[in-house]
Amino acid sequence: RSCDVRTPTPFSCCHCCVSHQACIMGTGNELGSPIRPDDAASAIFGLVLLNDWSARDLQKWEMAPLGPFNGKNWATQVSPWIVTTAALEPFKCEANKQDPPVLPYLQETNRHTWDVALTAGITPAGSEVETTVTRSNLTHLYWTFPQMVAHHTAGGCNLNSGDLLGSGTVSGPEEHERGCLLELTWAGKKRVQLAASKDGINGVVERVYLQDGDEVVFRGRCEGQAAGVPGIGFGECRGQVLPCNYKQQR
Repeated sequence: RSCDVRTPTPFSCCHCCVSHQACIMGTGNELGSPIRPDDAASAIFGLVLLNDWSARDLQKWEMAPLGPFNGKNWATQVSPWIVTTAALEPFKCEANKQDPPVLPYLQETNRHTWDVALTAGITPAGSEVETTVTRSNLTHLYWTFPQMVAHHTAGGCNLNSGDLLGSGTVSGPEEHERGCLLELTWAGKKRVQLAASKDGINGVVERVYLQDGDEVVFRGRCEGQAAGVPGIGFGECRGQVLPCNYKQQR
């Protein structure tokens, strides 16, 4: 179904998975002391996968003028371990060129990211088969994590060890690189086909948004062949949509 919601309800019917990566801070900053991008790189401890579960119908209703809140605050999920920046060093690569030039407080002398291949798969309710719906890469991000840290602290806001900053949806220019169902379905105008198989009976189901019982898994991996080192993985970020047990108050 589409998410053309005009009257809000406490029940979301447009669940969406959103492929992010996130950085975990190793060191922070004192209140009132911004972190420059060139210093932010050494302050980041490592990266994880992040699923920014979203209720798109609630998000659309509250977006203007309040901005997203209840559409986003009900679930956030990360992968089981942190891959440190030291472990990611062999997979460091040049980040995308930014045009027009960014403001001085976001400019980097050593602008880099990491080559992390990302996938998202969906197993529809009642099926035993997973369908990969997205293949993207961290290199598609326009902003680097050091820039995100610099922007977050630009007004003097302090970060602490262990704080997490999500990247935003990791999408590439091609259709198969779109990092969430909202983009894959072109805001609900298209349907995604998923394999459905159980007890040897094969079929196909369609989704615009997730339904109860659907399972989503994000995976991330740095392939080691080009770097001449063993590959490294982020583990699985796996979750399932369960029926709502909300009881409306009278």
